[in-house]
Amino acid sequence: MNTTEELTSRVIETCPSFCAALTRDEVATFVSFTTAVNAEPQEIVAEIGHVEDHFFLVIDGTLKLSREEMGNEIEVGRLEAGCLAGVMSFFDNKPRSIRLRAAKKGVSLLSITRPMYKRLCVEHPYIAVNLLEFVILSLDKLVRSTSQDVSTMHKQMTGIGYR
Repeated sequence: MNTTEELTSRVIETCPSFCAALTRDEVATFVSFTTAVNAEPQEIVAEIGHVEDHFFLVIDGTLKLSREEMGNEIEVGRLEAGCLAGVMSFFDNKPRSIRLRAAKKGVSLLSITRPMYKRLCVEHPYIAVNLLEFVILSLDKLVRSTSQDVSTMHKQMTGIGYR
């Protein structure tokens, strides 16, 4: 999957919420601002503690999210095709708190660098606004999921809310 047309089709297929308000040509324009990255099975895509100038859109395969706990790598989540990865570190310029590793079958990603993101904002603001809305929805989903997990864990530990 290397041509702009193939990548455009994959983005449209896997990211309907991002592409809903965009034409096929606008999605192709977005793709032209990215770089295709293919990670081999178990390959580390982004490391804990690094501040990197790019984020990813997963277009095929799965990314495993993990943390280091007392010398062990603990999987804390997975991102499938259609998800964004690395946006928190990209936007807040703080070190990554999660390792991104390709799952057993590898993963295909589109990477957008800070310079290309800034160019996209200037040259194609409508596409950039759609991308930013997609980022916000992605982070909102993460916060809501985490909040639910913490609430459930609290109920299980305290017994509050169970009758």
